[in-house]
Amino acid sequence: MTAQSGTSDGSQKSSEGVSRRHALGLFGTAGAGAAVTPLLGAGTAQAAPAGAPAFHLTADSTGAPPVQGLHLTFGADPSTQMTVSWITDRPVRRPVVRYGTLEHGFGSRADARTVTYEDGTSGRTVYVHHASLNRLAPGTDYLYFATHEGTTPDSGTFRTAPRGRRPFTFTSFGDQSAPQVTWAANGTAALDANSTPATKDIVTGIEQVAPLFHLLNGDLCYANLDVDRVRTWNNFFTNNTRSARFRPWMPAAGNHEIEKANGPIGLGAYQTYFDLPSTETDAELAGLWYAFTAGSVRVIVLQNDDNCLQDGGDLYISGYSGGRQLAFLEKELKAARASRDIDWVVVAMHQVMISSSDANGADLGLRQKYGPLFDKYGVDLVVCGHEHNYERSLAVRGVLGGSETLTPRPVSQGTDDIDTGLGTVHMVLGGGGVSGTTNQNFFKDGTAKVITAVSATPGSNGKRTSTYTKEEAVWTGVRDTEHPYGFASFTVDPGRHPGDTTRLHVTYYNVNKPNGELSVFENFTLHRRRSDGPGR
Repeated sequence: MTAQSGTSDGSQKSSEGVSRRHALGLFGTAGAGAAVTPLLGAGTAQAAPAGAPAFHLTADSTGAPPVQGLHLTFGADPSTQMTVSWITDRPVRRPVVRYGTLEHGFGSRADARTVTYEDGTSGRTVYVHHASLNRLAPGTDYLYFATHEGTTPDSGTFRTAPRGRRPFTFTSFGDQSAPQVTWAANGTAALDANSTPATKDIVTGIEQVAPLFHLLNGDLCYANLDVDRVRTWNNFFTNNTRSARFRPWMPAAGNHEIEKANGPIGLGAYQTYFDLPSTETDAELAGLWYAFTAGSVRVIVLQNDDNCLQDGGDLYISGYSGGRQLAFLEKELKAARASRDIDWVVVAMHQVMISSSDANGADLGLRQKYGPLFDKYGVDLVVCGHEHNYERSLAVRGVLGGSETLTPRPVSQGTDDIDTGLGTVHMVLGGGGVSGTTNQNFFKDGTAKVITAVSATPGSNGKRTSTYTKEEAVWTGVRDTEHPYGFASFTVDPGRHPGDTTRLHVTYYNVNKPNGELSVFENFTLHRRRSDGPGR
């Protein structure tokens, strides 16, 4: 599993506070890689002993590894807590984040804790440093820089979530991969089979929208398919830090995060790279499911390999939590719907309950386990990946009577303005940049396929064989048959008074070939009554 070391993760006021002028000067240079005097007393660089290996190239002369892959995640309370994380390939001393506001400079600090994992195929150890920033002000802009002894700081900004009903925007996609050239098994240079230019272009697209946070719906970088898994993860964070240092990217683990020999269920790398607001007490399960609230939106993130039938990772781990994730899901849904402060319930996950593409298909295991809970507690929106295309459902609740596949029952034919108080809308957002797109594989006869069983033992390809059953896709709403890549943006209109109508204004953007420019594929609106009205 993972190992931890380091100092307290609590934040505190520093007696070595940096002035506002110094803070602004540092922020303006550190991100560009300019050399500055280390703040933590690295001392004078010493010449390497004869015969010693050369130092790695860094922005200074001490030989300390640089800050790499700077990224943010929300803490348990996104209005007051943020985690700053970065990666090194060697141990470091005194990892720390200094932070503050434009008005007051970098007057606070948070020591980072270090978590490690050893990649099971290469034997390389990865060091990830997580600094928890606490007691922040809601809806406030912060500046920060991350550093450790002997290296040049790297920096970013973020905005905390609002408290209470306020407008904001979030975005979502899945199935990204990493833009890279890699080494083939025979040692020659090769193009990564999963990469496309869209993998990079979509990050630029997210920054054009500039959301409060981003939901990354599984199959992050496909490292499990590569010879050098550590390199792929590094390239993933190098690509995404252009956005993830400015806003939290909140991930769900997909089947391609399951890596052989990396932890007891293959998710050790994922659990090391991300510090997530998990309430799970079992270290093997920590960070695999979690929830957070931004404004009036409760987001619940799931790890679907626990509950789906399909065998899609390096290991088949269906049922690994023994029902703990389902118990968590029901507890979260019940609490959210009982709250007068929560209007919207959004579930982010990877594998899908709806799909009319002749690709992976919908999964009966998810329909059996999640469907009754989504219906009982009135989930508004489910965002997924897994299928490398864009599709969304009509509002659905319940199933068609006598359906072997538990076909979701549409409660409305509306696609422009949808009342989610009547049913749940599912969105498949698998156009994050990976190759092997499936938008050309949509069934054209109004049908879909569902995985209804898997073989008891693996086949010749090492995977359990899926059994598929066809159904009428009565639930399908809108599909993008022409464009493979894109993401969705959701803007919250909280309404004006108790019991008013609140809305999510949704835009689906295409990320277009060959230059990565954005265009709008569609706009639509979800609406429901606020939970603070009379009678609640």
